[in-house]
Amino acid sequence: MASFVDSVRLFARGGAGGAGVASFQKRKGKPRGRPNGGNGGRGGDVILMTDPGIGTLLRYDRKPHWKAGDGDHAEGELRHGGKGDDLELIVPLGTVVRDEDGMLMADLVDVGQRLVVAEGGRGGRGNASFVTPDRRAPSFAEQGEYGDDRTLMLELQLVADGALIGFPNSGKSTLVASVSAAKPKIADYPFTTLVPNLGVVAIDGREFVLADIPGLIEGAAEGKGLGHEFLRHTERARVLVVLLDPSELQTDSPERQYDVLLHELESHSPELAERPRVVVLNKADLPGDHETAWAAERDLELFEISGVTGQGVAELLHRIADLTEDAQREAPDRESFVLHRPLGDAFTIDRSRGEWVVRGRSAERAVNLDDLTNPEAADLVAKRLVATGIDGALREAGVEPGDDVRIGSLVFTYDPEATGGQTP
Repeated sequence: MASFVDSVRLFARGGAGGAGVASFQKRKGKPRGRPNGGNGGRGGDVILMTDPGIGTLLRYDRKPHWKAGDGDHAEGELRHGGKGDDLELIVPLGTVVRDEDGMLMADLVDVGQRLVVAEGGRGGRGNASFVTPDRRAPSFAEQGEYGDDRTLMLELQLVADGALIGFPNSGKSTLVASVSAAKPKIADYPFTTLVPNLGVVAIDGREFVLADIPGLIEGAAEGKGLGHEFLRHTERARVLVVLLDPSELQTDSPERQYDVLLHELESHSPELAERPRVVVLNKADLPGDHETAWAAERDLELFEISGVTGQGVAELLHRIADLTEDAQREAPDRESFVLHRPLGDAFTIDRSRGEWVVRGRSAERAVNLDDLTNPEAADLVAKRLVATGIDGALREAGVEPGDDVRIGSLVFTYDPEATGGQTP
């Protein structure tokens, strides 16, 4: 069985930022000179990047966990740490990205498009960055921050102008192979096509992309057969090519096949039933009379072709090209997009197991110093908690003197008499 994966869960983690350092310039007779601690390097980002040479998400099914490089720690003499390496993960054109709650983040269809899905952590600042007129020789530095930790759902929806849909063994693969360079597997047994195939069709200076969607059966939209796994790939197609099979391989008549296929499309997405479509009766080279009067009665233009001999194929391809060009003119702005959602609350406060728990990046940054036993560092943390509004929010939530407050791994006792109401 061919390996094709079109839906995966991806775990991405940005690199951790490097730690800043507290150091001092050494001079003869002055063991502690001017502060010269450097800053830690920023962690690398995890980036999704589209590549037309990739056709599946199989790589991430086999290896779902990915992490960017960590930033380097700083050194003295103002030597800053290097930035961590970004991690670029290539994905196929047509990849839809959702967060772990199923919310849409991006729809990637442009070549070389990049999307940062997990940012690296900020590097910690060294003590040279904390010098002020009132703080001339700080002996503390910041720790580096952890990178984002994200769970994502990646879903591939093939990018094609036309999508061939039909029952198993209706001749879709044969047609794609005859009109393009695609080489799908072809045989006379059900579900030969287990993966979608894309082919570029060129005819008289016109080009379009044709997708062979695995065979559908009645009930596919509800999960029957194999085709339901690939119905999503019809969603991008500008034109639907409904391929009907009059041969004895099918138990249903062409008219019945048409009704079933249309119903499955409507069940999957009502909008699909309104998409421009071409109705095709394949295998016209087979002996016997093929019933076509039903199409005329329903005012359907029916193309009779043979994917094997080429009969009627050129006329069909021109019709698909015409409808594709019409659809492009009516909807020229079918472009990639990335949704930039507003940031959530800077922090949250909860009561859990007898202590107040403050969560959020702004809270973690406020206490992210390397030595909180240092009075200057403790005073800076207290001021940060006031400036970010955390101190006031704790008061409004009902914190009492002597209560324990947790931020990350740090636990401190709330003391309203201390600077800013906090004593780390």
